[in-house]
Amino acid sequence: MSLSCFDFADQKPQLTLEEAQQALLETATQITPAIKRSLQEAQGLFLAENIQAPIQVPQNTNSAMDGYALKGSELTQLKSWHLAGESLAGRGFNQTLQAGECIYITTGAPLPEGADTVVMMEQARREGDQVFFELGDKPPKIGSNVRQAGEDIQEGQLLLHPGQCLGSTELGLLASLGFSEVEVHQPLRVAIFSTGDEVTAPGLPLPAAGIYDANRFSVQGMLQGLGCQVTDLGILPDDLNAITSALRKASRDHQLILTSGGVSVGDADFVKQALVDLGETRFWRLAIRPGRPFAFGHLGQNQQGSTCLFAGLPGNPVAAMVTFMLLVQPLIKKLQGGYQNLTATWTAQTEEPLKSRLGRSDFHRGIYQVNPEGQLEVHTTGAQGSGILTSMHQANCLIRIPDHQTEIPAGDPVSIYPFHLWLAE
Repeated sequence: MSLSCFDFADQKPQLTLEEAQQALLETATQITPAIKRSLQEAQGLFLAENIQAPIQVPQNTNSAMDGYALKGSELTQLKSWHLAGESLAGRGFNQTLQAGECIYITTGAPLPEGADTVVMMEQARREGDQVFFELGDKPPKIGSNVRQAGEDIQEGQLLLHPGQCLGSTELGLLASLGFSEVEVHQPLRVAIFSTGDEVTAPGLPLPAAGIYDANRFSVQGMLQGLGCQVTDLGILPDDLNAITSALRKASRDHQLILTSGGVSVGDADFVKQALVDLGETRFWRLAIRPGRPFAFGHLGQNQQGSTCLFAGLPGNPVAAMVTFMLLVQPLIKKLQGGYQNLTATWTAQTEEPLKSRLGRSDFHRGIYQVNPEGQLEVHTTGAQGSGILTSMHQANCLIRIPDHQTEIPAGDPVSIYPFHLWLAE
């Protein structure tokens, strides 16, 4: 695999977010193959087939509530009705309703022939086999409290498309149509490492010069949210042989390897040397903050015959999450056959002035909300350092200050990236 599509990166001191996104997505040519999975195993995976409804939903015209089914036109003609039987969910009334008759019916039970309206229980009074209704001045309209057969889904209707992520709603929809399994793209096999002698695994004593490893757990959570098959390979020490061996071994069984730390442009570190020895990697300066250092490339062919891609995230926790969210996540979605919505942004009014540096896009962590006038407003979470992980924890979006602006006054519109649209959790 050649990284010729990155050649322009060698000619530029910094890449914009859009240039970096385009470059990564252009490498995603080896989509994971399609497989059959049960609905229980398909959560979070991406559909590989069109789904057409084999039946209509609901299958039968049925009652929307408990009550009495009858012919609606009789409500202005009669004072009482003969109770002819009942229709229960799963066990209907199999006779044709005659004039002057009604049946007791439960929610979801099929409406019998001759009935077109349901009067709710609260408006009915029963004396033996006679039913009286207390309707006031406005009797129910013909067709009230009835769900028509096929009013939700028509037989043959195209409902789901390849590339859609299967969440709880989609799985419920498939189940309502009788599907027990579905064709989806295989989960991407991803290995993750953290790097550095100073990085300490949670649960161990923290050395005086150490830091606990947060990045591996944040990234693993986001990968699992994307349906990936994740292998956690721990922390790589600052040792060239150990790093080279671990990366070479991981590349045999995975389609993507992610590391955090050790990829700053200009640093003479072991991770960079190992990557150069094993494959082809570019080390970029991104015109975004947080997240300036970023590495991307490949480590050769894996045992399944596909290319093992590599992405090196920055070491600071917020920078690692932001670059994953904006760059790696769209790549993974495409590799798994999913949609990439790179324009999923909203516009909000900033409640405070925002500052940046010309030539880069700043992504502040923010909290958006709707004000009493129904307008979308946003403010930052406070200190915006790339090591302040609480700025992500408190936020529900990123606020973008574009590269052509150095300041956005309070009250001006800004683009926000809502986490529920972007961030896999």
